[in-house]
Amino acid sequence: MNQVNETNNNTVLANAKSALAKGQFDVVITLCKGISFDELSRQQYVDVHYVLAVAFRYTQQYEQALDALSSLQQKKADHARSWQEQGYVYVALSQWKSAAQAFHQATVLNPALVTSWRALLSLYEKHNTIFNAELLKNAKQQFSFWQNLAKPLQGAADLLYSEEIEKADKVCRHFLQQHKHHAEGLYVLALIDIQNKQYDEAEFLLESCCELAPNFERARAEYAALLNRIGKYQLALEQVQQLLQGQADNLSYLVLSGVANAGLGHSKKAIEQFNSVLATEPQRAGLWVQLGHVQKSLGSLEEAQHAYKQALKYRSNYGDAYWSLANTKSYQFSEDELNTMQQLLQTPLAYEDRYHIEFALGKGFEDKGDSTRAFEYYLQGNTHQYEVSQYAPELFTEQVNRHIQFFTQAYFEQHIKSGFPDPAPIFILGLPRAGSTLLEQILSSHSKVDATLELHNILSLAKRLNRQGQYPETLAQTNPDYFYQFGEQYIRQTKAYRKDGVFFIDKMPNNFLHVGLIKLILPNAKIIDARRDSMDCCYSCFKQLFAEGQDFTYDLTALGRYYKDYEKLMAHWDEVLPGFVLRVQHEQILNDLGAQVDRMLHFCELEFEDACLTFYNNQRAVQTPSAAQVRKPINKEGVGKWKPVQDNLQSLIQALSNTT
Repeated sequence: MNQVNETNNNTVLANAKSALAKGQFDVVITLCKGISFDELSRQQYVDVHYVLAVAFRYTQQYEQALDALSSLQQKKADHARSWQEQGYVYVALSQWKSAAQAFHQATVLNPALVTSWRALLSLYEKHNTIFNAELLKNAKQQFSFWQNLAKPLQGAADLLYSEEIEKADKVCRHFLQQHKHHAEGLYVLALIDIQNKQYDEAEFLLESCCELAPNFERARAEYAALLNRIGKYQLALEQVQQLLQGQADNLSYLVLSGVANAGLGHSKKAIEQFNSVLATEPQRAGLWVQLGHVQKSLGSLEEAQHAYKQALKYRSNYGDAYWSLANTKSYQFSEDELNTMQQLLQTPLAYEDRYHIEFALGKGFEDKGDSTRAFEYYLQGNTHQYEVSQYAPELFTEQVNRHIQFFTQAYFEQHIKSGFPDPAPIFILGLPRAGSTLLEQILSSHSKVDATLELHNILSLAKRLNRQGQYPETLAQTNPDYFYQFGEQYIRQTKAYRKDGVFFIDKMPNNFLHVGLIKLILPNAKIIDARRDSMDCCYSCFKQLFAEGQDFTYDLTALGRYYKDYEKLMAHWDEVLPGFVLRVQHEQILNDLGAQVDRMLHFCELEFEDACLTFYNNQRAVQTPSAAQVRKPINKEGVGKWKPVQDNLQSLIQALSNTT
């Protein structure tokens, strides 16, 4: 679209909005119908169809209003006010259930839409024979909270959920400058930080909020949810237990407790809690998916697949349920299921549902042997993810270079006596999909070794240090005594994830960036670098939809650059910390398991045990995408999967061959 057309469209749209504000609905319709929709930008298309839908509703042209909203939602399914408008249309048509569903979707997308909560409350009260009492109770609570929130905070929250995050942040911070230590203000600012993935800041704000207002249950529940999200499950469970003391039958709190218990490895307790909630509210599609994840972690794949299908029973376009089925690695979609998913992509879908389905279709066609079509869907899903990720490869390269410049051999010699001496931690790190879960499964089969999780503790410490100044340079001003305290704190905080083993595994792959920090605070820890053929590893990453934190995997060039930066940094650690890291090549594991098991056990100062060779009998819970794969004997199924689509991977190949 050229600049002239864009300017003309903006002028017409501005006139239409002005006419709408004046109640000149026929003028709005005439103006909008005169626009060439093919020449509109995405945002203009959304805005035009929204004002057109409102004008159609006020002129009682309800079918046209619904058509306009459907067109809008095909472009932007997460447009909260379009769902609210749809609710008003259905009210005018006396379609109460459809109206409630639309208003509910609006509040899911924007909880600060007070008008939608008011409309829901009215529907639930007037038609109490259709809707259950729990819906009415929840709507009353939500309406009361958002209605009574200070107007600037209402505005900030509305801006947040309307994707104007910078404006929301400014409004909220301005309010807090005038009302210091305002609990609800801290809560809204925390929501903004969560949206920005500033989890450390949000954690601090919510912790402060709970201290200032111990009875502010909404903030405590959000705090528990955030702690679950960043892997601090023990702390999350402590917060939820406080909530449950006053409301033992609160289903939302039981879900939070179940998530924390699942994270802590209390899988049976988590399943019990999830099933308890689902017995009362089986329509919770998201909870069926969470239940499936726990069952999958225990190797109960049939039960997991049943749970994912139950989610689809209650929400037929639920992308995460389709992807979760694919991500069991053993489920194969039928032709009907593949057709259904392809048809769903032609309908209005929430952003998250769309890319989940695209990844699921990629796996589905790959299983059918159609690698080319599979790649097309993987590419679509990755492109959508990368567009919103804001990942910048050059910033990561700069970060790696700064670590190389700061962590010199001389620096480590100066701090040779630093840190907490506990030898218990075994860090397995590297890139995702490099075989780290297999190494964890092998080592945790040893009687003296506990598996835990991909623990966030080292990453959290690095972020905390970065708040005090640019990390790692800020370590130069850090009192060496703190390195002992940091190490002791790590051991103390990770006890909740351990059992009786002398040693325990921390399998956070991203810790490869922080080997220098680990050496400073835990000098006797063991570090294993899980390495895999670059093409096999990178293409496996590209096909995997990660929950969070691996944004570099969604673009082939960025992925190749990341792998090269990883290789460069690991070579640096080998140079300045000789012998501190053991590199285990995945292909060598496949070709000679016994020899590599001996190497790892010797490095970890463990005696040989046969169980490490029959690792697939280990019944521990596994929460990574490799859960099913590590319960099988060694096989080479994952080798060379990139070769059928080699022509589509030239940007990755070029990035990996770059020697600069």
